[in-house]
Amino acid sequence: MGFNLEIFGSAFFMIFLAELGDKTQISTFAFASEAKSPLSVFLGGALALVCTTFIGVVLGGAVGRFVPERIMKFVAAFVFLGFGAWTLFQAIKG
Repeated sequence: MGFNLEIFGSAFFMIFLAELGDKTQISTFAFASEAKSPLSVFLGGALALVCTTFIGVVLGGAVGRFVPERIMKFVAAFVFLGFGAWTLFQAIKG
């Protein structure tokens, strides 16, 4: 267990690009536009992202010891497709 700059860079750029314009950023934008303390919004949002990332790393590391990477990728793809289908259904439904 150590630091790998290549993995760090890949994780940073993949997550950074995925998070641009998502609902978390839009929520943070809304909070900051109304808040009297943008620093508090920044620190709260940053801590929330650190906590959710920590949970993902811990669970991913634990599950990764027992479930092959290929299966994890299929499950992740299925979950994302499910969220996409649900969002599309809700948009069509009105």
